[in-house]
Amino acid sequence: MSDFGGMEDLLQDFLLEAGDLLSDVDNKLVDLERAPDDRGMLNEIFRGFHTIKGGAGFLNATELVTLCHLTENLFDKLRNGELRVTAESMDVILSATGAVRDMFGSLESATQPRAADPTLIDSLKRAIAGELGKDEAPVAAPAAAPAPASASAGAEPDWAELHQAVTGVPAVAAVSAPVEVKPVVAEKPEEIIKAAIGRRAADKPGYSGPTGRRDSEKQRDNSIRVDTTRLDQVLNLSGEIGLTKNRLNALRSQILNGDDDPETMHALDVAVSQLDLLVSDLQNAVMKTRMQPIGRLFQKYPRIARDLARNLGKDVELVLAGEDTEIDKTMIEDLSDPIIHLIRNAVDHGVEGKAERLANGKGEKSILRLEARQEGDHIIILVADDGRGMNAENLRASAVSKGLITDEEANTMDERQSYNLVFLPGFSTAGVVSDVSGRGVGMDVVRTNIQKLNGQIDIKSVAGQGTSFVISLPLTLAILPVLLVRLGDQPLAVPLSMVREILPITPDEVQEVGGRATMVVRGEVLPIVPLANLLGWPQDTQPEYGVLMQTAEQSFILAIDSFAGREDAVIKSLDDFRPKGVAGVTTLSNGQIVLILDMKELLGVGERHGVSRAVLIQHSKKKLLAA
Repeated sequence: MSDFGGMEDLLQDFLLEAGDLLSDVDNKLVDLERAPDDRGMLNEIFRGFHTIKGGAGFLNATELVTLCHLTENLFDKLRNGELRVTAESMDVILSATGAVRDMFGSLESATQPRAADPTLIDSLKRAIAGELGKDEAPVAAPAAAPAPASASAGAEPDWAELHQAVTGVPAVAAVSAPVEVKPVVAEKPEEIIKAAIGRRAADKPGYSGPTGRRDSEKQRDNSIRVDTTRLDQVLNLSGEIGLTKNRLNALRSQILNGDDDPETMHALDVAVSQLDLLVSDLQNAVMKTRMQPIGRLFQKYPRIARDLARNLGKDVELVLAGEDTEIDKTMIEDLSDPIIHLIRNAVDHGVEGKAERLANGKGEKSILRLEARQEGDHIIILVADDGRGMNAENLRASAVSKGLITDEEANTMDERQSYNLVFLPGFSTAGVVSDVSGRGVGMDVVRTNIQKLNGQIDIKSVAGQGTSFVISLPLTLAILPVLLVRLGDQPLAVPLSMVREILPITPDEVQEVGGRATMVVRGEVLPIVPLANLLGWPQDTQPEYGVLMQTAEQSFILAIDSFAGREDAVIKSLDDFRPKGVAGVTTLSNGQIVLILDMKELLGVGERHGVSRAVLIQHSKKKLLAA
């Protein structure tokens, strides 16, 4: 039962505002370590705790009030010059903010928080009295994120445990239970869609709406802050569309009554064109209401980087850039844990210790950069360090020793492919398993989660200078630019972000390498992957066209019969029934329902990745004879 009868709305408002306020306080605390005499910053942190205390008092959260009051008293003395910021007092303060986050976790469960650790309360009181000596052990700041002790190589880590260990607050959204998926077989899209409709049921246990999320994710924050200017724009466009609808109804009545003179038909064309423009504007305006500044995600990472570096005995400063870049709200939440992993790996593996940096002619402090920017219809997120960089040869040797690749595969890998080995489940270069890393889990989960967002991640590294992880994501998950391809008369959609160009396929250009058909494109030998093979559909004709596609791992030519142009697809989920290799469905302008293919999943289905040159030529001969 809730401890906040009748105040649930007030509680949610408090958690939303106080959570943002505490994140801002965390960032200012990291800055305060570098400028301990900044009175303006001390005043801002003091006001932050004072505001949180006031809201907690209104909710009768006595223990939270007590903790905030003590921290507020400490900052009152710091800002008045009665005390100075020391490493010991900073550890106590950061531990206090971690305890406040723990209490927020209790409030999110609609229960009053328990009292803070007595050791923390005592340390705060001693700090206020100026008795926190340098020779005594202060309350430790929250520990760096450990990988779960029970994790085995290739297993997904306990994200909730990771989140709590790093940020000091229990994760409020559990990872959804895996959904059983079935491979695409020789069914046609219409059969798959009918089956999906037949199995879809809103009253199934755990079903919670069109996103297909389960009861375990009910605590996910589905609220969003929208500028009223954007809502006004949506309202105005809706009114314009209503007026255009009335105009079309009037024209329809005229035409049905036989008034189909050129002037009336011209007026109809004008009204339809105006409706098309208004609907497009409305769609863009609604999409903008989903967009949020990525700075709301970035603001928690300076504290995380600081705690990790301190626990590892390193000096790391996290520099943020592009915080005003806007991205889909749902993507912001799903990016949180992958970026934590990248920051953790950068601090642990990428950044050298102080002695090693000095020996290499670098400064003691390492700069870790977290940046976001928009490029066209994509968002680019960069996590870059100035550490030791990667050694492609060492990565290949490590992967071979762990049995992840063979010697032959290692010998054929270029530098980019070698860097991508870090994404293999079970891969790790750490010699000793520690609380921070070494179990070979994490980076494979990062790539999987990025791919679930229809994005990709790439690595750039220079030995001795540093490593950059570059994440590319679509602006929104609601609309996906696609290329419409055909197998026979059946249209299918593939993500346009993976498409590089369209090529004709002729038998003379097809070469057999290793028993599989390939083509040479600008000096590069690329495998030909028939789409019919991936789907398990029969193919009676020689594919005439190839779509040069590129993923983070490989480039290949997708063999198809023809193509039908580009379209901005509004993705509709298949909910709890999603065949493997199908990302969703969309409706074309002619009303036809088309499957949107998930190429990364399709490429992982079985060994049907190619077809021999002989088979391709045989199909070609059949076609010529038939002609």
